[in-house]
Amino acid sequence: MMFMSRHGGGRLLRAFALVSVIAVCAGAVALAARAEAALPVVVQAAFTSDRLSVEVVGSGPDVVLIPGFGSSREVWRAEAERLKATHRVHLVQLAGFAGEPWTHGDGPFVQPVTDALARYIREAGLEQPAVIGHSMGGMTGLLLAQQHPGLIGRLMSVDSLPFFSAMFGPQVTAEAARPFADQAAAGILGADDAAFRAQQGQTAIGLARDPATRAAMVEWSMASDRQAMAAAIREVMTTDLRPGLPTMTTPVWAVYASDADGGAPAAGADALWGREYAPLPAVQLIRVDDSRHFIMADQPARFTEIVDRFLAD
Repeated sequence: MMFMSRHGGGRLLRAFALVSVIAVCAGAVALAARAEAALPVVVQAAFTSDRLSVEVVGSGPDVVLIPGFGSSREVWRAEAERLKATHRVHLVQLAGFAGEPWTHGDGPFVQPVTDALARYIREAGLEQPAVIGHSMGGMTGLLLAQQHPGLIGRLMSVDSLPFFSAMFGPQVTAEAARPFADQAAAGILGADDAAFRAQQGQTAIGLARDPATRAAMVEWSMASDRQAMAAAIREVMTTDLRPGLPTMTTPVWAVYASDADGGAPAAGADALWGREYAPLPAVQLIRVDDSRHFIMADQPARFTEIVDRFLAD
């Protein structure tokens, strides 16, 4: 998610046109850092859903990791490998993204995923797990906490706003964003494979600093189902969770990126995240400098330190 200047209708139109490109791989996968597995991998066979699947590793307190738009669960592999010695880690894979089958055409995306996550937590017997979500995964975690108070113990939102389109100014509403959301969806569906790949290569530069991560993002984007991506981006751009913030009781950490060299300037990122999360009681805002959207890939040591504090809090 990138911070952009915006004033007036013309600039708003250009900004939304640009986000239709940027958002295509905003949740794409960072390079997976794999280590030898010291503990067995378990596929949660008892849980079945056409909206998501879950891989479970390790033992200990439960942590649910939700990837973002267009992403594979591999975006969390480095954290899962590190945490599995002390935690039971639940790696979510959303249907339609990164090769996971999609059977829902242009139907709803975010709410069914939220419903499936709530059902998984209950059926797996998780006791108020910690949830960490990146980008659209952070938005989904926020919706989960709002709709199911007490189901999760705490939430970390990673470079995710409660209303994505608010990055274009406080005057933007969900209704105003709808034509541009439709435009973004049409762009996803209309591009041929060559154009789509080229688009991903260009936009990945603005989303991660690491060249290997950028390359991985492109491949996972190309493996995603276009109809799923189009359905998801419409909802991401028009879902406003800010009205539910004041009554939330789940502790939330909002981690966000700034990068003076091609990313979000610190002052602008501080203003945007501070404004949009202001109604949420006791939210902890944490800025990570020298990082773009994929904080876990651009600043892994810093991100690891934040995750450890979040889980120990």
